[in-house]
Amino acid sequence: MNLVERFQAYADAFEQAYASDDWSALDPYFTDDAVYETIAEPPFGNRIQGREVLKAHFQAMVGGFDRRFDSRTVEVVGQPVERDGSVWFRWIATYTLAGAPALRMDGEETLLFEGNRIQRLEDRIPSTSAAQTLQYMAEHADKLKPVKS
Repeated sequence: MNLVERFQAYADAFEQAYASDDWSALDPYFTDDAVYETIAEPPFGNRIQGREVLKAHFQAMVGGFDRRFDSRTVEVVGQPVERDGSVWFRWIATYTLAGAPALRMDGEETLLFEGNRIQRLEDRIPSTSAAQTLQYMAEHADKLKPVKS
């Protein structure tokens, strides 16, 4: 299995974890000391380390953002590119919410592998996309579902 295929398997496992809220589905895909970093304007930028911390972060992230919408779709733009032990691709996420226009975010992601496990996952969200998202959230706060704890 090449790294692009491994990325696709991880992406499928992420969607399974998202649907079930059982984030242990990601265990086979990350090293114990994996790093996840989002390079973006506040409040989106962050850096965390460790597979267990990363899984908890994903669960909190989708609970505090994605699940506040009626639906979400994440698409890979073009073909993922494999080089030097990493996979890079662009993505577009579309969120829908009754009574509001769709929210579209975009960015790029790089996954650095150690063997067949992700050692570093890096998301880059352009400042324009981050600003548009914050504006959308402010304008439609009354329609968003509450954050579940």
